[in-house]
Amino acid sequence: MKINILYEDSNILAIDKPSGILVHPDKWSKEKTILDLFIKKYPKLEIVHRLDKDTSGVMLLAKNKKTHEFLKSQFQNRDVKKIYVAIVSGSVNNDRGVINKPIGRSPKDFRRRLAGRGARGEMREAVTEYRVLKRLKNFTYLEVRPKTGRTHQIRVHLKYLNHPVVCDSLYNPDNPCPKGLKRLALHAKSIEFKNLKGEIIKVESSIPKEFKEMVNPHT
Repeated sequence: MKINILYEDSNILAIDKPSGILVHPDKWSKEKTILDLFIKKYPKLEIVHRLDKDTSGVMLLAKNKKTHEFLKSQFQNRDVKKIYVAIVSGSVNNDRGVINKPIGRSPKDFRRRLAGRGARGEMREAVTEYRVLKRLKNFTYLEVRPKTGRTHQIRVHLKYLNHPVVCDSLYNPDNPCPKGLKRLALHAKSIEFKNLKGEIIKVESSIPKEFKEMVNPHT
């Protein structure tokens, strides 16, 4: 599998992660991962942050431990700016909004997280901003900016809003996938961070073709 490199310097790699590939191994799967694909060329490569298996878009990797710590601290201090696009079920009423709801674990399914009533375990602060880009029949196209980086955060918060991401088998299993879309409708569009020279770098990934065709079907 060929994966596009969107930005590279002597310490940092930013890739365009395809939907359907794990970032690193998990105990349930023996599939090839992002780490497997790049570790031969970059033997000291470390994962800085995760994208879910079925989420596509910009992802940062560190070529050495020092850079990993440097980038990790930017994520922890919330200095990294991330922008996603998502297609969600239903028509979102407000043109923009902020979801400020801690996330815990689902009592019913160990794979799932939950915001609001019924969540179990440690409740971790989670904040997500969104704005409507376009309303479609039965769906809404959103720009989403997570301010924290919890597991499944965007998917959980949009589910909490009653507008889960389309084609999400974990958080939106009962709604059919729209015609022409066979993957989770969540894409990491851009990321902004500082490199080791202190320069602000913004890396962008093109909107997936299937998203464009759904949002603008006649262009």
